[in-house]
Amino acid sequence: MQTYQGSCHCGAVKFEIETDFPELTTCDCSICRRKNALMVKVHQSKFRLLTSEAALTEYQFHTHTARHFFCKTCGIYPFHRKRVTPDHLGINVFCLENFDPTGIPVRQTIGAAMV
Repeated sequence: MQTYQGSCHCGAVKFEIETDFPELTTCDCSICRRKNALMVKVHQSKFRLLTSEAALTEYQFHTHTARHFFCKTCGIYPFHRKRVTPDHLGINVFCLENFDPTGIPVRQTIGAAMV
């Protein structure tokens, strides 16, 4: 596994993850469709927030189980705590430094059907 650094646009939110990128995922739920998310799933033990949680704002909807986080300053979505597997986070791979998703398989999640 490798360690990757990530951040929002303004740098107020910084984090790191450990992953070997077995796959990336997209989701067709209402929020993921709108934020055009391409994510990697990591266990919470492989995620570390490097800045204060105070830099984040949280949004929940529908079942109020998934926790979607955004930078309070620039509004970027860096990660969310997953609804079905709350001990995992979905990481926005476009927030990772020096990461190229080319060649990694992408699985489409049918999030809109999760009721």
